[in-house]
Amino acid sequence: MRGGSTEGGLAAAQGSKVDRCTRLDQLFSLIIFASLVTDGYQNLTASSQLRCVLNDNGVACSYAITAGVLAFLQSFLFLAFDAYHNIIISHKVKSVILSLDLTFSIIWSCIWFIGFCFLANQWNRSAHHYLLGSSSARASIAFAFFSIPCWVYLGYQALRGLWAEPLIPYKQSLDEGAVALNPLSSVTTTSIPRSMEYHSPTKGSGGSSAAPFPQTPKGNQLTFLNDN
Repeated sequence: MRGGSTEGGLAAAQGSKVDRCTRLDQLFSLIIFASLVTDGYQNLTASSQLRCVLNDNGVACSYAITAGVLAFLQSFLFLAFDAYHNIIISHKVKSVILSLDLTFSIIWSCIWFIGFCFLANQWNRSAHHYLLGSSSARASIAFAFFSIPCWVYLGYQALRGLWAEPLIPYKQSLDEGAVALNPLSSVTTTSIPRSMEYHSPTKGSGGSSAAPFPQTPKGNQLTFLNDN
């Protein structure tokens, strides 16, 4: 009982860490796209046209906003998986969910790594530093960097979960099937008919030797009588 409670406590602690890390990713994504949506587009004093504060490159702002919105929505899916993880009994379903978790974690780690390098490069090349958009640009770059280790940690936990799953998902059912087949083997065995049994050529008690091969029963024979 003590060992079972210890394992349950470790699983609960690990689940709470994953949940907190997922919520951090969700918060970082919210900060990234919200900061660029509100102050990411500014205009110069001589022009009324709105431009991206990251080197006037609209692709950089669009990349960060799109990635932030998608990562924010993806975090809800991860939280739903974590909430129903203990309810799901099937090992096959758990393996599929953990595989998806690992795949999305790797993808988002790469997306935020590319995004951090891209945003930082565009910010360093910016010729105009806007008054209101500078803090938003720095915040998006900083939290894009902080998102990388969070997604890497989620991928690591998903990989550990896959390692912990049994290699044969239906091992218990196979064992039960083997137990159920044990009495079936005794029923299916049939005895050889006595007419087909092999008798040794040694003499029996009556002094007559038995035929070494199974004998076929003889039928009635017709006898012809001579009239003479």
